[in-house]
Amino acid sequence: MAFTLRQLQFFVAAAERGSVSGAARALSISQSSVTEAIQSLEDDLGVMLFERRARGLDLTHKGSLFLRHATQILGDVSNARMAFRDEISSASGRLSLGVTSLVAGYVLSDILSRFRRAWPQVELSAIEDNGDYLQHLLIGGELDVAVMLTSTIRDRAALQVESLLVSPYRLWLPLGHRLADAEAITLDDLAGEQLIVLTVDEIEESTRRLMGALSVKPDIAFRTRSVEAVRSLVATGAGVALLPSLVYRPWSLEGDRIEIRDVSGDLPSVQVGLVWRKGAPLSAVSRNFIRSAQGAVPER
Repeated sequence: MAFTLRQLQFFVAAAERGSVSGAARALSISQSSVTEAIQSLEDDLGVMLFERRARGLDLTHKGSLFLRHATQILGDVSNARMAFRDEISSASGRLSLGVTSLVAGYVLSDILSRFRRAWPQVELSAIEDNGDYLQHLLIGGELDVAVMLTSTIRDRAALQVESLLVSPYRLWLPLGHRLADAEAITLDDLAGEQLIVLTVDEIEESTRRLMGALSVKPDIAFRTRSVEAVRSLVATGAGVALLPSLVYRPWSLEGDRIEIRDVSGDLPSVQVGLVWRKGAPLSAVSRNFIRSAQGAVPER
């Protein structure tokens, strides 16, 4: 007997949640239905898809390979169904969008303006929160799509990620700083400098790892969640900052100039992308938003 789409759905749910009970709760069915579906699927394929543990399920190597096929099949079936829907339905509807704070301030406006010009009838609601919470909402089906920093996505098996831009870290300096005219700047040149640290999203952790690799550590002069505060502090000479060029602007709110320079060495980068739940059918509105966003964001 060939496997069914229902068995694939149960298998993917169990793989995403790591347990029969978790899959059963997500699908609102009995645990025995999930167990029987997975057993029938394994019998049909002739392989073990899961290692049974006391506290849940672990995918076997073959199970991991089959998961990619299963999610692709479910996605293709969903797309096939969507293809026959009236195009008018894509011109209206609702979209629940999640966004992290840095993305909200520096990327979202370009994406939304492009989307709203093309689909003005869509009712859009957005929530700004940290990446972990947005992932929770996506997996739970409470958000359609999120625009967020993607390098800290935890559950790649459950979430689809489409990259929009990669923004490298660069050095922010006040006008006239000693390093502004240097032909080349290395991380070691920052020894003894006062550092302004941004504590938003993954920025603080990336900066901490970067500083941990230096033989001589810069002094942390100030920590703040405000990019505008970083700009003002750097511009007035209170310190320097290592931040992604995504959030760089050449002037502080007070009108003081901020210089930006490349730094040689192993610096991190910030990745911004679109995220949605794997295996879940995408509405026409969500697909339109994804296509629109892909063409809205320039590299920074």
